[in-house]
Amino acid sequence: MDRRRFIKLSSLLGGSLTLSTQLTGCASAPKSTEYFPAVEFSHGVASGDPTTSAVILWTRAVPHDNDDSGYVRWQIATSPDFNSPLRDGVAKTTRNNDFTVKIDVQDLPAGRSFYYRFFTNENRSVTGTTSTLATGVIDKLKFAVFSCANYPAGYFNAYKAAAEDNEVDVVLHLGDYIYEYPKGGYATANAESIGRDFMPGNEGELLTLKDYRLRYATYRQDNGLQLLHQRKPFIAIWDDHEIANDTYMSGAQNHSPDEGDFFARRTAAIQAYYEWLPIRPPMGDDNPQIYRSFEFGNLVNLYMLDTRVIGREKQLNMADYKQADGQFDGKAFMQALHNPDRTLLGRAQFNWLADEVKQSSARWQVLGQQILMGKMHYPAEVLTSEREAVAGAIEGLLGLLKKQQAGATLSKAEQARLATKLPYNLDAWDGYAAERDKVLSLFSDAQKSLLVIAGDTHNGWVNKLTDNRGETVAMEYATPSVSSPGMEGYLGLNTDQAKRLAGALPLLIDDLSYCNLHERGYMTMSFTLYMVTTQWHYVSNISNENYAVVTRHTERFVN
Repeated sequence: MDRRRFIKLSSLLGGSLTLSTQLTGCASAPKSTEYFPAVEFSHGVASGDPTTSAVILWTRAVPHDNDDSGYVRWQIATSPDFNSPLRDGVAKTTRNNDFTVKIDVQDLPAGRSFYYRFFTNENRSVTGTTSTLATGVIDKLKFAVFSCANYPAGYFNAYKAAAEDNEVDVVLHLGDYIYEYPKGGYATANAESIGRDFMPGNEGELLTLKDYRLRYATYRQDNGLQLLHQRKPFIAIWDDHEIANDTYMSGAQNHSPDEGDFFARRTAAIQAYYEWLPIRPPMGDDNPQIYRSFEFGNLVNLYMLDTRVIGREKQLNMADYKQADGQFDGKAFMQALHNPDRTLLGRAQFNWLADEVKQSSARWQVLGQQILMGKMHYPAEVLTSEREAVAGAIEGLLGLLKKQQAGATLSKAEQARLATKLPYNLDAWDGYAAERDKVLSLFSDAQKSLLVIAGDTHNGWVNKLTDNRGETVAMEYATPSVSSPGMEGYLGLNTDQAKRLAGALPLLIDDLSYCNLHERGYMTMSFTLYMVTTQWHYVSNISNENYAVVTRHTERFVN
């Protein structure tokens, strides 16, 4: 926009325009839109981080005349005709924040549904729907839970399926909203054949702010993701792939010295995330602190944790405990694994969570976080087998279990094969065992009903969460991926093999009661005062946008 038009617009607004690179507060709307040139709303609209009186509204508005900035009007109303908007205003879009627009709309009535839109004098966005959180007594609440959407791996049909569920109140996204890998990298084998290649200029691994922004722009072209953002408010947290695979406090597995400074890469990734997600950064746009809580009346307190960026110590690696003679130093490994000072959350986040739990009076406590908390302890020979031999090792162990159940006496060697177990994934809470116990104790000591939700693994799981005495103190429900391949891809299993393995694992892993290892989809959680119903919904296809949805499993928790 040229200087002359900017001066006219400023005069028209009477100095009431509030501008920010990220969040724009409410501003009085002008009586005329004469000076608002056309923009492109090609990435839809979104809303998120609802409170009882506020919600974030989002769009991307790229000026048609290739200006470095432009302006859009926005409105929010209780009816789709917008005849009597509750709030309206003007927002600035600039190249400095990738032409994204975020409005923190305040002073809204609690527990209400709304329509919102963005427009200029020449064009307008689609109309979005959103809501604020209710206060007081709430009879029911439904979450849709997602994780791990890999664009080149397939279409985001799971998002579209949830968008068409009118009973869903809020979407919880547990991370891996994008992946940082290059063309030809992880899960890209079928990208070209199904029309899911990256856009030109974004084929490499994500390292710079421009790289991350272009990847978000690619993802937000997916019809299913656009529709879900348009219809439901999001509460989101990042995982590792928003930055780089297996991110921790000071680095990542998928970052090497020749790729530049890790913290510069992290800063770029976080900036793009805050720009493109409808999120209210708790400590500002430049701060990696993202953990925060949400109160759904008397029914649910939701704590969204960061298990990746601000507090995670580097993951343990079993290979580091192999001795010169090739033997595994189990004693040293177990000492490191159970180090009481080893942290995943960091002291500040842990103390924040402890304070939140003490103050909560909600019926249900929900930890929204990225990684499996359950004790996924596999027989050691499974974990030490070569990839292609894993299925055979499991079949052999199942044979021993059947033999035992039939009344046969196992030899000491056979008993050891079943009893000797190691944690499957040191990137998950299994790698931070002492802190897991501390977190669970926060809720059990306070006699609070805790449910943990997780993503990250690409598969659906149900775990009992047990304390050091083996007593169940909580339940964990993990959502499958939107499109990223699961354990079936890693092990090279066909559908029948994956089903057999899914049936076998609960027999070999003490606290595991359900898993699905081969299908993509999402999870819903429906809360009432005395029961939580969790369902796993799987889509029949991700190779194109034609699909069906099947609900494979239901868990009911009564307390």
